[in-house]
Amino acid sequence: MATITGRPWTFLTNHGHVLICLHRDPQIRIRDIAVEVGITERAVQAILVDLEQGGYVSKVKVGRRNEYRIDTDLAFRHPSEAMQSIGELLRIFETSPRAARR
Repeated sequence: MATITGRPWTFLTNHGHVLICLHRDPQIRIRDIAVEVGITERAVQAILVDLEQGGYVSKVKVGRRNEYRIDTDLAFRHPSEAMQSIGELLRIFETSPRAARR
């Protein structure tokens, strides 16, 4: 991903990208999140710890897999966005990119 300036950047952080992956597929594997976001599995694990410690995500064991549940009522962490819930952001991304291409 390159821009006109040649410097890659996105509007969302990796934390945001991981959260969107979990929203689209609550049983997604860490390996698949890493591929989708373009980061390592270790980075995904660290982000999941951050999200769990912040109360945004909880993990439940379902058979041999984990299912991630998002508390969509929680507000953004930055003071300038704290009046908005993360659920509002996630609603923008409810359609998966694969489904949108069809």
